[in-house]
Amino acid sequence: MVADIFRTGFAEFRQFVNPLIAERARLAREPIEFTRVAGGVLHDARGVAYEDLHGTQMLGHRNARVAEAMRAFLDGDAPNWFPSRVNPWAGRLARRLCERSGYSNVFFGMSGADAVEAALKMARAATRRPRIVALDGGYHGCTFGAVSLMHDGPLHDPFGPHLPGVVKVGFDDHDALARELAVGDVCAVVVEPIQGEGGVRSMSPRMIDAACELTARHGALLVADEVQTALGRSGHFLASSTWPRKPEVALLAKTLGGGMMPISAMLAEREMFERAYGENFFIGESHNTTFGYNGLSCVAALATLEQLDDALIASVGRRGAAFQHALHEALSGNPLYRETRGAGFMIGVELVHAPHPWLSFEHFGLPELAHMPTIGPLLCYRLYARGFFAFVCGHDWRVLRLQPRFDIPDEKLAELAKACREELDHLAQLS
Repeated sequence: MVADIFRTGFAEFRQFVNPLIAERARLAREPIEFTRVAGGVLHDARGVAYEDLHGTQMLGHRNARVAEAMRAFLDGDAPNWFPSRVNPWAGRLARRLCERSGYSNVFFGMSGADAVEAALKMARAATRRPRIVALDGGYHGCTFGAVSLMHDGPLHDPFGPHLPGVVKVGFDDHDALARELAVGDVCAVVVEPIQGEGGVRSMSPRMIDAACELTARHGALLVADEVQTALGRSGHFLASSTWPRKPEVALLAKTLGGGMMPISAMLAEREMFERAYGENFFIGESHNTTFGYNGLSCVAALATLEQLDDALIASVGRRGAAFQHALHEALSGNPLYRETRGAGFMIGVELVHAPHPWLSFEHFGLPELAHMPTIGPLLCYRLYARGFFAFVCGHDWRVLRLQPRFDIPDEKLAELAKACREELDHLAQLS
């Protein structure tokens, strides 16, 4: 069965699932045909190993402890899904998350967008207010409410008209935020502590202070979308744990299932949940996701949390800072390099667009992308050949996004910094 899948499944994906994704990967020459995992690292059909820098596999691909916990569950005879939705594995996972985060109530979904939708609905139900404020550059998922918060562009524009009542303010425009909240009809302000697709941009201390103080003053919920920053990625269990006050809501997903199972979580206080949903017996299920409370996803998440101890998270903070410094030292002096930023193992390398006509999308036969910078995709392309599967930020293709696994060896990080320098030097010579 496995051999047959690898023989025909990639072509079947192209034909029956999403031909545009497959064509994009072909044009960019992304490695596609991975056939095995060893030591948490992907290997292709030729046996070439690749470090995955996308960030979903913080414990490495097919983490052994997560896989073993799932295998033990499947080898037993316990139910995976309970018709009442009262699932004991969800109960245990919620308890663990509350103990680690300081919140007292958890809603489970299957994706980050699920968690965002849960937060938006709870905010409106709890406050009876219509408007939602987001920041320019944001990425909160692709469901309808979430995409309404999205930064303007191809991931947002084709789907209008969007959710009524959504307004976006400048990424660091605390005065605009104050004006919107002063109206008194905002139910929630939704922010990412570090914008991922927006260019690995951290909220400034002044904007964090404004968001914390103004939402409390005007009775709006502060929602920290930590789908990319939480669970140690930023060097903290929650990036928002360093803020002047705890947000009313924190959202987790992506890595919570250990890279093996889909699961997301909305963390809040019990009082807020009851304020939104406690009026009637039946209203507790007025926001629900059928398989968000399945046992196997919770088992994977519990095994993930067991590995995320304070020592590992602290090491991500230290090693991430050292890696950022190494990248800056390696790339400084190259005319195509601007800066390195981020926190922990969530790192962005901002590059300078190379205007040479030979390095344009028009030259590569993609005139519809003529307005987009090629420098980020070109560096990714060259890093593929060095065994690093890197990505650019979805809203800013000038920014290389690097989110390595937490146990990546220091020697591999040094190799990555060296590869970035050598390949960017090559592109500078071409331009």
